[in-house]
Amino acid sequence: MCDNEIHERNGEKGMAIRIAIADDERPARSEMIHQLQELIADAEILEADSGATVLDLVTEQDVDLLFLDINLGDIQGTHLVKALKRIRPNMKIVFVTAYSEYAVEAFELEVNDYIMKPFSPKRLKRVLDKCLRKEQKEQQVSEEFPIEEAELRRLAISCEGKTVFEDIRDIVFIETCNRGCTIHVKEKEYYEGKTIGEYEKKLEGKRFFRCQKSYLINLDQVKEVFPWKNSAFGIRMNGYESEILPVARDKMKMIRHLLGL
Repeated sequence: MCDNEIHERNGEKGMAIRIAIADDERPARSEMIHQLQELIADAEILEADSGATVLDLVTEQDVDLLFLDINLGDIQGTHLVKALKRIRPNMKIVFVTAYSEYAVEAFELEVNDYIMKPFSPKRLKRVLDKCLRKEQKEQQVSEEFPIEEAELRRLAISCEGKTVFEDIRDIVFIETCNRGCTIHVKEKEYYEGKTIGEYEKKLEGKRFFRCQKSYLINLDQVKEVFPWKNSAFGIRMNGYESEILPVARDKMKMIRHLLGL
């Protein structure tokens, strides 16, 4: 990809490409910044040195492309992907690591690419070409078919021989029940024979969070968060104040961040 192609894309969006680098090692960040500036002279490049910092960064900044080191100081980069996608659904993510065994996990998490340290300018250029061309194509599809975005605002639920459509904002939480799930909506409930993982994938990027293996909550419907048994958290949801939903220990830090605690 030549600079002219990137400049042309920038002109269509009316802004420079914003790239973030999350790596706990300053020399590694500096080297990538140098190579990126050689390839995209007018790119805006941001830095993060920890998992907490990169979460804050993408919350505050509309990042186009994130280079995410897998071994950050405070958390594994692989553990951040779902949260990052919820915050910035359209942001492209590229794993950066010195360990090839993470390649399979990169594909499972559906990140956009994977780059090994040390990497060459040629390899970095291919990554940029792949990610930025994909972003441009998605932007064109969104402009040509804007109705698709509206359809994602409602969830189709098959229940009792019919299909009902509920506004995603009205869904309070979803929990596993028998071999399916119960969808708790304001003042009503539905049962559907789908796994909670299917709902998590369908609602990705829609302010829903898997706080525990059996519960998927709407972050905008959280009424109360409080210390609970075994040094964990409990949650009460709007309209369901009599029920306490558990937060898994490994999700506590993430939910605190997502709720601004």
